[in-house]
Amino acid sequence: MTKHVEDLKLVERMLAGEEEAFETFGERCFKATYRFTLARLHGDRDLTLEIVQTATVKALSRLETYRGEASLPTWLCSCCRNEILMHWRRRKTAPAEVELDEERETAPGDALAALSRQEEIDRVHLALELIPGHYARALEWKYIERVPVDEIAARMGVQPKAAESLLTRARHAFRTSFENL
Repeated sequence: MTKHVEDLKLVERMLAGEEEAFETFGERCFKATYRFTLARLHGDRDLTLEIVQTATVKALSRLETYRGEASLPTWLCSCCRNEILMHWRRRKTAPAEVELDEERETAPGDALAALSRQEEIDRVHLALELIPGHYARALEWKYIERVPVDEIAARMGVQPKAAESLLTRARHAFRTSFENL
């Protein structure tokens, strides 16, 4: 099993009370965790913020239990998943797993495929959050907006060859991030 050595070092610094380490933790984890939780709470921003804050406080109080088997953002997302479950248990209700169209019958395989597709979309968003911002922007321009490499180079203020190189590094970083999730 691969250990997340850099994350373990960050946790050591946090446990030592290093303020900069806590800032790094927040910068690395908050956006990804927020996005992960927001998707599972169907866009309820207030509840998302409450869940993320509660999970983060609990995670920080148990920081010494972090073993580096998952990245810190993934570990914190797992904490959020548990908080979401606790929230629904406290309310004694559960959200619908998959909404079905009332006008047509949905086969069980279709519902599972839709749920699987949504989980993959969530993983893509989370993987993009976990890579450096300029990599994520370049990939979004290239694959979502279909911007040509020359235009990406102009937007980034680099030569086209440098943009191609950056896209190669960005694809590798994304692939690694996605596979780790």
